[in-house]
Amino acid sequence: MFEKLKNLKTYEAGKPIELVVREYGIKPGEIIKLASNENPYGPSPKVIEKVKKNAHLMHRYPDDSFYELKEKLAKIHGVDKKNIIIGAGSDQVIEFAVHAISPKKVLTAGITFAMYEIYSKQVGAEILKTPSAKHSLNEFYEIYKKEKPEIIFLCVPNNPLGECIDAKDVFDFIEKIDEETLILIDGAYQEFASYKDKSKEIKTKDILKYKNVIYTGTFSKAYGLGGMRVGYGISNEYIISNLHKLRPPFNITILSQIAASEALEDSEWVDMGIENNFKEMQKYIDFAKKKGFEYIESYTNFIVIYIPESTKIANKLLKKGIIVRDMASYGFDALRITIGKPEENDKVLKTLREIS
Repeated sequence: MFEKLKNLKTYEAGKPIELVVREYGIKPGEIIKLASNENPYGPSPKVIEKVKKNAHLMHRYPDDSFYELKEKLAKIHGVDKKNIIIGAGSDQVIEFAVHAISPKKVLTAGITFAMYEIYSKQVGAEILKTPSAKHSLNEFYEIYKKEKPEIIFLCVPNNPLGECIDAKDVFDFIEKIDEETLILIDGAYQEFASYKDKSKEIKTKDILKYKNVIYTGTFSKAYGLGGMRVGYGISNEYIISNLHKLRPPFNITILSQIAASEALEDSEWVDMGIENNFKEMQKYIDFAKKKGFEYIESYTNFIVIYIPESTKIANKLLKKGIIVRDMASYGFDALRITIGKPEENDKVLKTLREIS
């Protein structure tokens, strides 16, 4: 029983605040959680108000056509509603894609989002990885020519490292791949990348020119709705219609739909969060430079800093109520730190200066 799952690792989410409260006796209000790339500002106040006003509807099933949400997403992305599928987080759409194809081989960057491998191994696929940790499209292409994987995952920008390949390079790469191979572009952090550098922006309407490409996006990051679990996929009608065959009914809640729809109405709030993100990120860059630590230039809402004895440092931070992600499990000493609010970042950096 469960033989095919024997070598499948469980996805490790960031430590919850409740766990730190129990283990270290620190008051919840004194804990800083910067491990899961959550939006520290949360959703727009307009979203919160809209959800409160509609809380009485929670006994009702949601609109399974997602009419309003798809209408707004279609307008923003310049596509038609038939080109969109909604998922419980973008990772559910990724799961649909993997299970729809049941590939023998999939290709990813050396270090990237763990769920690509987990979903692929669920269907017995062989995982091919580039020698480089970061995205090298030359390496992707060399492996593709030799192995002919059925799915290629491009994380643009890449989680958990933060680097980002140019959009032009992505589309040049797509042109070289045959139509029998699905290319999935994970754009969970695209709002951050395109704000920082327009050359990184994946124009989703251009995805529709291809028979074998799907783009996934999420409301968990820039829109501050991680707890609502809303994601989406954009592709041609053929791919989307087939993925719908795997989508369970009512796969996101009525309040999640309401929250996501309202979030799309407040672009000023989203822009504020992204602008503050990069302003605050500079503090970590300055810290790294002063300490002589290397770091990865980030196009996301987190930064990876190479810190000696990272596990020891992460544990010391944890005892002080600061939760970050130790990258030792990926084979190198570094911390991945979500960019928090100014007062959170100041406390984290003050502590890091004391213990590193």
